[in-house]
Amino acid sequence: SEHNYWVSSTVPAETLWETVANLADLAAWHPLITGTNAPRGQQAKPGLIYRAFSRYLPGSTQVFVERVLPGELLSVRVFPLPGLQERATYRIVSTICGTCVLYSITLSGWLTPFIWPVVRPHVDQVATSLIQAAELAEEGVDLYQRSHPDIFA
Repeated sequence: SEHNYWVSSTVPAETLWETVANLADLAAWHPLITGTNAPRGQQAKPGLIYRAFSRYLPGSTQVFVERVLPGELLSVRVFPLPGLQERATYRIVSTICGTCVLYSITLSGWLTPFIWPVVRPHVDQVATSLIQAAELAEEGVDLYQRSHPDIFA
């Protein structure tokens, strides 16, 4: 099942791109992720595989960076459980009125009907959370520090 979300902002496209492509800071804005094993400053590159730690699953999940068009598009595949696969795509579009993020998520596999009701309220917040994090970054907030409070305590 595919679901699309569209959110606009006054944040420059470059700031939005830096926020979404910085894999080490995902936990600062993604409502389903508590951390990754990506080193600080690791940018998304096609073929890169890293691990993400989920708010709802024990252990970590393998994430495969499928496609990257710098400044425009990031597509990843996630394999959280046997019987479930996720493709998430982030498109950044500059318009006359500002910048927009189109977030698309496609879940497939036999577990989809059971998982979707649990993750949907969080998935509904992903694009908005990304915009909010980009706005904080634009104000000078260190997202890495925000996503790794244990290191900076």
